[in-house]
Amino acid sequence: MDTTESRMTTLFEQLGLDASKDGIAAFILKHQLPADVAVAEAPFWNDGQRQFLSEQLKSDADWAIIVDELNEALHADAMAR
Repeated sequence: MDTTESRMTTLFEQLGLDASKDGIAAFILKHQLPADVAVAEAPFWNDGQRQFLSEQLKSDADWAIIVDELNEALHADAMAR
């Protein structure tokens, strides 16, 4: 069973973003990051979102895995080069 979509939905809800399938896809497409920009340092996060992402990446909890999945998605264009 693939739970990636539901976990990403939950992360987007936690971040206060549009958590619909289309909303997540649009956000990822619009916010692609260069390879040298860490997900938690992206300029489009507000302070609370940035802090949450940073804390989760430092932890070894379930959220860290989901944030890493978001990180990979936001760097997809940079990885394709």
